[in-house]
Amino acid sequence: MKANDLRELSIDELLQKKDDSNQAFFNLKIQHATGQLENTASLKFAKRDIARVKTIIRQNEMSK
Repeated sequence: MKANDLRELSIDELLQKKDDSNQAFFNLKIQHATGQLENTASLKFAKRDIARVKTIIRQNEMSK
């Protein structure tokens, strides 16, 4: 998801998105550990999505 799309979301939606992304990343790590994950680049993209969401949350906190 792009940063501009995330900026349009409310804080509650961003927190929910962060929780969902963390859960998805955890599932990807489990799949990787068990050898079921074919596309290991998805781990990198999941981490970036989490970082993007955290950054937008922090920017919203600083602007208030």
